[in-house]
Amino acid sequence: MTASITILRILALTAGLAWPGLAAAACPSHERIAAIARAWDERESLRGLSPGLSMRDAECGRKRLVEALQLTQGRIVGYKAGLTNKAIQEKLGISSPVRGVLMEKMLLADGAEVPASFGARPVYEADLLVEVKDAAINKAKTHLDALRSLARVIPFIELPDLMLAEGEKMTASLAVLINVGARRGVVGKGVPVEATDRFAAALASMRVVVTDQSGKELASGKGAAILEHPLNAVLWLVEDLAKSGVRLKSGDVLSLGTFTPPMPPKAGLVVTVRYEGLAGNPSVSVRFQ
Repeated sequence: MTASITILRILALTAGLAWPGLAAAACPSHERIAAIARAWDERESLRGLSPGLSMRDAECGRKRLVEALQLTQGRIVGYKAGLTNKAIQEKLGISSPVRGVLMEKMLLADGAEVPASFGARPVYEADLLVEVKDAAINKAKTHLDALRSLARVIPFIELPDLMLAEGEKMTASLAVLINVGARRGVVGKGVPVEATDRFAAALASMRVVVTDQSGKELASGKGAAILEHPLNAVLWLVEDLAKSGVRLKSGDVLSLGTFTPPMPPKAGLVVTVRYEGLAGNPSVSVRFQ
């Protein structure tokens, strides 16, 4: 191997780029993951990642990336379901969501001030968290099963980072590799869960409204926008985590997906998400600097 080829391969790895034939059918190397983690830390976009990465190898890469990010973002506190919109799934040629990991320092308090450029390709989304009450959630098969093992539903503005540079092809496996874009999220005050059909129906029928500081509506969606029912995302996460040998425990939080299209933040914008139809119409806000 010539010195010039060796140098090019090193540059490809440190830049997080794909080199034809190097990473085929293999978990992304620690060097590759270190490059992605550096890009995450420095809010730099990624180019050249292989769209043909298998899901198994993407999951292996996600595990390594989460381990790297934990050095600065703290312990794992929960998980997120991504690509919960049917139209997006069809576009990417998949039939189910994908999973990411939430870490302690990713979650911010209601009213947080966040730079508009918080990521390489930052967006904000109207999401919803649920808090696990007990380990019985791991056996949940129905909506009522899930509600019996949840403590609260919590207003949540997710602040994901798409990471891939403009023009790069996003695939389901690449979404998994970059931890489904998990970066930040703003957490509101929770609503106690009631294990009733009425409460389940309210989750599906609630209207989730996004407004700016003037009260202007920016977007809205129904609870059923997430897999036809938000609790379907809970059940999917339980099943998907079980396949990896992960059991949920009391205090874990689950991000269920977005009710509205992702939108770009702008400096000076204050975003409020309100959940009309839940008790008290709870809300959560973030200010972009």
